[in-house]
Amino acid sequence: MSSLVVAIIPARSGSKGIKDKNLSNLGGYPLMAYSIVAAKLIKRVNRVLLSTDSEQYAEIGKRFGAEVPFFRPAELSADKSTDREFMFHAMEWIRDHEGTIPEFWVHLRPTTPLRDPKHLDEAVASMESHPEATALRSAHPSPESPFKWFRRNEQGYLTALTSDDTSLDRFNLPRQGYPTVFIPDGYVDIVRSSFVLCTDLFHGDRVLGYESPQCTEVDSAEELERLEFHLSKYGSPLLDYLKLHWRE
Repeated sequence: MSSLVVAIIPARSGSKGIKDKNLSNLGGYPLMAYSIVAAKLIKRVNRVLLSTDSEQYAEIGKRFGAEVPFFRPAELSADKSTDREFMFHAMEWIRDHEGTIPEFWVHLRPTTPLRDPKHLDEAVASMESHPEATALRSAHPSPESPFKWFRRNEQGYLTALTSDDTSLDRFNLPRQGYPTVFIPDGYVDIVRSSFVLCTDLFHGDRVLGYESPQCTEVDSAEELERLEFHLSKYGSPLLDYLKLHWRE
């Protein structure tokens, strides 16, 4: 059965920083289980797909409620493979094998495990209400303004970041005197199949910004430890759901 909105979790088996990073233990469950559960709890999503090149990952994904109707080819599972490549493959497979294709694809990276489903619902609603938008990306406000940052020229003098201006007094305003700048993160992306399949682009030029909570993304063992501490102190609705439906 096709749906208007599908969530997809990319989980290739190769990773260098942490071996089998997507299966790393977090609170007693594999890292990618948190993104699968987050997808299942989005009210507007009724289908959750896992894109993987691994039979082991596929079995674990199915255990936590994801569908794995296809395997990702090895050439799309390398370190330098792009998000557009795996997404295009998934969209094309669904279209060719099922005859219909959802328009909205919610992209949830396993390396950003601690999400609140209410924010994901808000992001999907925002995308649905903007028919002109080619995509949506999450980002959180930067704690420091790059408008106050400098470069150094060949003579060793500081210059403005975006020009050769060496008169820097006007850059010494309080942070509140500058526009808010956002840092992109992995909380949520949403793309349109009608755009991705018909162009060479992924996000396009009309990308909605969704202001997400600041989140930790797992690229190292230290960041995984930080998330464990966060779980032990603050908990998570996703961990609560996992404990309710799956034994550790």
